[in-house]
Amino acid sequence: MEWWGLLIIIFGGSIFLFMLGLPIAFAFLTVNAIGAFFMWNGAAGLEQLILNMSSSISNFSYLPIPMFILMGEIMFRTGLGEKIFSALGKWFGKLPGRLSIIAVGNSALFSILSGSSVASTVLLGKLLVPDMMNRGYNKKMTLGPILGGAGLATMIPPTALGILLASLASIPVGQFLFAIIIPGIILAVLFVTYIIIFCCLYPDSAPSYDVEKVSLSEKIRDTLKYILPLGLIIFLLLGVIVLGIATPTQAAVLGALGTVVLAYFYGGLTWNEIWESLTGTFTSTTMIFMILVGSTTFSQLLSFTGVTDSLVGLVSDAALQPIVILIFIQIILLLLGCFLEPLSIMMMTIPLLIPISESLGFHPIWFGAIMLLNMQMATITPPFGMDLFAMKGVVSETSITMKDIYKSVIPFLILNVICLVLMIMFPWITTLLPSFVQN
Repeated sequence: MEWWGLLIIIFGGSIFLFMLGLPIAFAFLTVNAIGAFFMWNGAAGLEQLILNMSSSISNFSYLPIPMFILMGEIMFRTGLGEKIFSALGKWFGKLPGRLSIIAVGNSALFSILSGSSVASTVLLGKLLVPDMMNRGYNKKMTLGPILGGAGLATMIPPTALGILLASLASIPVGQFLFAIIIPGIILAVLFVTYIIIFCCLYPDSAPSYDVEKVSLSEKIRDTLKYILPLGLIIFLLLGVIVLGIATPTQAAVLGALGTVVLAYFYGGLTWNEIWESLTGTFTSTTMIFMILVGSTTFSQLLSFTGVTDSLVGLVSDAALQPIVILIFIQIILLLLGCFLEPLSIMMMTIPLLIPISESLGFHPIWFGAIMLLNMQMATITPPFGMDLFAMKGVVSETSITMKDIYKSVIPFLILNVICLVLMIMFPWITTLLPSFVQN
């Protein structure tokens, strides 16, 4: 059978299993098992598949994954998020679109705590939507900043989706987390700039209101108490790597340890919280490793059938500039994001796209960071972005419709595209910080 026929069968089978509601990891394992049986000599192929599955996760470089998850679990469950939100909000005064800016700022901070855009959407939706609606904010300035800001959880370390992408693409996790810092900051700045300009042009979209006056000493005190310690965690995660004190794996352990100590001194760490955090970490880590197993063996299956080599050869022989092919890839990913969630897209496309990017001479970290931003856009892309439905669940008892949610997120999708273009035009945005990191 021709390689393109095998590709259609493999991808068609995967999508069919998705439609049946089978979990992503098990859908890929099912396809892998069937493919190994028929293409790798029956029972012997299944035995080889099991050996490949074992070797795919027996890698010391994957140790940061449970450490990052544990850090997020502890910080999320001990209630530090709301205290940080309150401390940050005291600095914004009567800025145009104050609550919208707070939504973006809190999203940037909360992304460090959770690493999940869905979690950010749910928490910020519950905390901010009622207050914003009561103060006369229109739906665009209420929903858009929360949904756009929630995506920062994908682009600011530690990020669950970023860790998964780096692992699936065999990119050093520590270097990759450094690579997305500057793009994440640029994205946040674009969001805040847009909100301020829009609210200055259309003041009625975010009416100003009297803000309780807070003394400078109280602002400084709360910043030192709640926000500055978060900087200590960031230093343990990233600073020790830059200074050459620790490797990325060791830094992940230090970050988790620092989070435990910080939670203990804030008085929110109980035995129950520890147990729930460990249980959540074990559950999430198991899920991620199942995904890694499914994706790695899926990649091996594609390589064995000749699909990967044929696609790489097809792209290499095309009379197109590499940048044109890169843009074409991003358009395809954006279209897939309209219908599939990011994890499914990554598991299907990374085994094909990484070899293609290597054949075109793209820097793997640069290409991975661009792809991650594209996956972040998939979470807020109509009609099936998962963050959009998470928001609908939060506001289900209000008059807000899915149409309102779709309309509110469009400007922030455009800002994401602008950031994507900047990353393509100026690769140093993603490659500068990783150059300081040792594997």
